[in-house]
Amino acid sequence: MGMFDKAKDMYQLQKQAKEIKKQLKNIHIEAESGGVTVTCNGEQIFLECKVAEAILGDAKKIETGFIEAANKAIKKSQMIGAEKMKDVMGGMGGMFGKE
Repeated sequence: MGMFDKAKDMYQLQKQAKEIKKQLKNIHIEAESGGVTVTCNGEQIFLECKVAEAILGDAKKIETGFIEAANKAIKKSQMIGAEKMKDVMGGMGGMFGKE
């Protein structure tokens, strides 16, 4: 594979990665723990946090619930991102002589 072909392939991979980033921004992931529900997008930016009325007076439950729900949401978003990037990363094999 020539230098021009490698550069062309890199451009295509960058283009695909940008498209995936755009898709991830529009994916909303919700997770709940202990009465706290958080929503983040596929870029791991939190968009919303809801606290159940039943735990409103209990700061410790809210804190614990938020941390656990946030960790669940991030883990889900990482799995989604990895799944979407798998195809792009697979396309890189040929660039390093692994076709």
